[in-house]
Order: sequence, then C-alpha cells, then structure tokens
Amino acid sequence: MAKGNSLPNENIPIEEVFQELKCSRDGLTSDEGAKRLQIFGANKLEEKKESKFLKFLGFMWNPLSWVMELAAIMAIVLANGGGKPPDYPDFIGIVVLLFINSTISFIEENNAGNAAAALMAGLAPKTKVLRDGKWSEQDASILVPGDLISVKLGDIIPADARLLEGDPLKIDQSALTGESLAVTKHPGDEVFSGSTCKQGEIEAVVIATGVHTFFGKAAHLVDSTNNVGTSN
Repeated sequence: MAKGNSLPNENIPIEEVFQELKCSRDGLTSDEGAKRLQIFGANKLEEKKESKFLKFLGFMWNPLSWVMELAAIMAIVLANGGGKPPDYPDFIGIVVLLFINSTISFIEENNAGNAAAALMAGLAPKTKVLRDGKWSEQDASILVPGDLISVKLGDIIPADARLLEGDPLKIDQSALTGESLAVTKHPGDEVFSGSTCKQGEIEAVVIATGVHTFFGKAAHLVDSTNNVGTSN
C-alpha cells in the first residue's frame, strides 16, 4: 500500500477495497494505526502562516511591476537633464498605478485564502472510529486509510471514505462541489471529507486522509494557483 494511494473509483467492490487497504471489518489495531500514521501523515491540512506585508510586496515583484517601476525611475532620471526638473507628476502617477494594481491582486488572493481557511475550519475535529475492536470518539487527525468510522446525522465527514452496508445517507457537499441540494449516497458510494451528513447513519471505511482527500487536493490546487499568480 503506497503512500498517498486511495481508491476513489466507486466501481471497485467493497471487498476489494478491504483487500487493497489490507484491513477488515474489525477495524485496525492501535499499533497498525500508528504505523500507517507514520506513512500517510496526520489527517489534517496545515495552514501556511505568512506575513501579509511580505505577501503584498510580492505583488510588486513580477514582470508587469518591473516595467512600471522602470518607467517610474526613467521619469525621474531621464527627465532630469538639461537643467529640467524631474517629471514628478508622471513618477507619482506610475507609483500610484503600481500600488493600485498590487492592492487589487493582494485583495483577490487574500479573499481566496480566507475562503479556503473557512473550509478548513469546517473539517471534523472528532470522529467515531473502530480501533482494537472497540468504538470510541477520537481526534479526526489520527484517521488513516483502512480505519472504520461511524457516520450519523449532523456529523462532518472526517475523511474520504466508502460507505458500507446500511441505509442511504443524505450528504450536503455544497462547500466542496457547489451542489445546492443534499445528494443521496448509497452503500458502496464515496463520501468526501468536509461534507455533512443530513440524514441517516452508516459505517464507512476510510480510503484517503489529509492532503490526499478530495478537499486536500483542491486546497493544494488553489494554493498552487495563488503561488503562480503571485509570481507572474
């Protein structure tokens, strides 16, 4: 079982899922859970801490900003010849445009970051998991692929998982997919970390955690897009 490997394909029968994840309907032992935690990492997304001031300055260090900065310097240096005074109006105008452009870009990226942070804040802090043959409430961060979890009305799905036998669930995954109405999930279907159970109760086997979940990959994509936007 390779690190980061998950089974998102809902066509794979549940019994094959157990085989691929090397687990059973009895859940994992604490020792096995600890070993897998070393392989897959904690079931959480690390929020990057960075200086907003340095982030703002980053928007002044890209090709477009370089052109504007060069034009501002030329307005002072080249115009200051033949006894003529520096062209302050042009210089000030260019600098103002530079700050406006950087401010707009900073606000757009900051808003995107706030939206991602809000989603991360909605991830499940606790979950009911089967370890050592006993059900108990644990921190969701300890979950690993192969764990068995219990999902009921009002629960936030703590990790990507495949549903086992039981009644269908109503799942609100609007924060992830934009779907306005709750969707019905049947045994064998996949549920995503960060979505909310609106109806039903069922057990499920975890297939992906942390950065390897649907939400984790989406958050990474947003972060990568923001980084590209900052560097351009």
